[in-house]
Amino acid sequence: MSYASWAPPSSPQQGVNLETFILEGMLETEGATGTFTALLNQICLATKLITSRVRRAGLSDLLGYTGETNVQGEQVQKLDIIANDLLINTLRRQGHCSALASEELAEPVVFPHASGGYLVVTDPLDGSSNIDVDISIGTIFGVLRHDLKTGPPTTQSFLQKGRDLVAAGYVIYGSSTVLVLTTGNGVHGFTWDPSVGEFFLSHNNIRTPSRGNTYSINEGNTSRWSPGVKAWNEYIKSVDPEKNLPYGARYVGSMVADAHRTLLRGGMFAYPADTKSPGGKLRLLYEANPFAMIFEAAGGKATNGNGTNILDIKPTELHMRVPLVLGSTEDVDTFESFTKNE
Repeated sequence: MSYASWAPPSSPQQGVNLETFILEGMLETEGATGTFTALLNQICLATKLITSRVRRAGLSDLLGYTGETNVQGEQVQKLDIIANDLLINTLRRQGHCSALASEELAEPVVFPHASGGYLVVTDPLDGSSNIDVDISIGTIFGVLRHDLKTGPPTTQSFLQKGRDLVAAGYVIYGSSTVLVLTTGNGVHGFTWDPSVGEFFLSHNNIRTPSRGNTYSINEGNTSRWSPGVKAWNEYIKSVDPEKNLPYGARYVGSMVADAHRTLLRGGMFAYPADTKSPGGKLRLLYEANPFAMIFEAAGGKATNGNGTNILDIKPTELHMRVPLVLGSTEDVDTFESFTKNE
């Protein structure tokens, strides 16, 4: 992984806006050209536009399904399409992004006149099935490099390990809108102030606790779990004050919401393999890799539940799925002590 494009400023001030934060980081980075900085600002702009649509969805006939299904076989919400289009149209304008791969699209969108040499992977609106009941949803993104000397990007260009990400982040649209960003060197959170239309630094250098006291998993899938996952689940709910057990259950069903809480408070989020989805449920490029980069940069851990670091998995297809376990290092290790040899 290379950090030559950009790194966070050495001493950011609480309350600085996101654009200034990104610019200050560029000015302190030797050899920075400004292309990567401009790309991050374009992603920021797209999420501002998505925030605006999400906040007034109930008043603008933007709720509900379109009647179509996406490449994942999932019903498409109106806001899914809007968020996807906003990202595409924003990133195509300045030529810093050479191509975008989205969970909503079967193939990447290539911007033939771009000169920036960066690729963006995204889940434009994660948790969209929760939109009409006002549960927190979010946007997930990651940035990869592409050498334009090798020609225009193709699907193969996106099949890079998570270690190759140069940036990752997400935006959670909840009681407030928060954007979390990393380039591998620190994790920082910015809260949206609608009165001025800006993100301001509110969570400087986020660190995930080494252990938490909550777990986040869909226990409705218990009957489909492996014996190891079932044994872990029984253990984590057992009463043992000396081991700080039991843990509390916290599961929303929106990955961004569950992972955001885990990042800040510690604990563990898991969507393991089961008999219905033996290869896993979550998408490697759009969901698992960006969150794995964020958690690792914050001192946490992300694996497939069997000892393999998510960032070391080589994707074999654009929409590849994987099992995912992420959170506090001790809690992930505890989970794997039950499942690693399965």
